[in-house]
Amino acid sequence: MKYLSIAVSLLLLSACSMPLLALAQQESAPDGPLARAMEGPPPGFGHASGLPPFLHGIDLSEAQQDKVFAATYAQAPLLREQEKIAFKAHAQLRALAGSSAYDDAKASALANTAAQAMATISLQQARLEQQLLAVLTPEQRKQAEQRRDSRPGPRGAQ
Repeated sequence: MKYLSIAVSLLLLSACSMPLLALAQQESAPDGPLARAMEGPPPGFGHASGLPPFLHGIDLSEAQQDKVFAATYAQAPLLREQEKIAFKAHAQLRALAGSSAYDDAKASALANTAAQAMATISLQQARLEQQLLAVLTPEQRKQAEQRRDSRPGPRGAQ
């Protein structure tokens, strides 16, 4: 049972770490870290507009855009910190798995640390989505829901 728990934790960790690996492989901004921080959306949005995908195509007023911007960028430091924690724990877990001094308890603790960081990221993203939905008018919420339902994949299949 213990090994099954570890295997499930490692599987969850590897699935959740894919976005972190992509983030780690991104090139840094030509003018340094400050320029990167100012040039676009925080991690996880990856679109030039800075909007989460469910808001694309929805016409937002300037006040709504300001609120979306403020909410999105307010969460960036927490997300970045949790991404660093998860990435570091995952790297340490890979190193431990390949070492001759493997310790199951330490591996489990590292997997739990990474999983907890990923859970915090997921929770923060859900909170942000809820904050952004609250900014929308009822008609805009309906548009966002229609866009979400029309997308292919697990959400649209429900």
